[in-house]
Amino acid sequence: MTEEHFIFPLGTVLFPGGALPLKIFEQRYIEMTKTCLRDNRPFGVCLIREGHEVGAPAVPENVGCLASIERWEMPQLGVFHLVARGGDRFRLHDTRVAKNGLLSGSISRIESAGANEEVDPACRDVLKLIIEHVGEANFPSPVLLDDANWVSYRLAEILPVDVRLKQELLAIDEARTRLERLREVLTEEGLISRNV
Repeated sequence: MTEEHFIFPLGTVLFPGGALPLKIFEQRYIEMTKTCLRDNRPFGVCLIREGHEVGAPAVPENVGCLASIERWEMPQLGVFHLVARGGDRFRLHDTRVAKNGLLSGSISRIESAGANEEVDPACRDVLKLIIEHVGEANFPSPVLLDDANWVSYRLAEILPVDVRLKQELLAIDEARTRLERLREVLTEEGLISRNV
């Protein structure tokens, strides 16, 4: 089943459950924000494949994440400060550009597979250490170290890796496969040894 949503191409990847702070000042995104707040509806966040965040509409990747506005304020006229929360992943089928440059598109939600899969112990241990170091308050509550999707999404969003790798991780449907790829990355970065 397809749905219609605004699409916000950004230079970052949003994962389900993740927080996304945004400063909105372009007119097209102010209009989007007003509509989403009024209608209590999410918007789609996609990594930019071609183009830039500001100016002409960018070309988005075809897998993104829905974002719902959790908090907002308008510290000055014409500027919104938002915190949005990642929801379901989606596949973008097509896009349209409105006269004001705002993108919208037809999407279908991607079912999350693997919530009951076993969590890779090395990935869980690395994430647990990071949570202990930076504080539980910096992560979506509740902390779900036994949930393969939660562990894989949190690791993917906090690891200091290239945004294209983050997009690759977002596009992986199964938590087990995502964790296997994260384990490879952790091994390459020397954060875990090969024989763990």
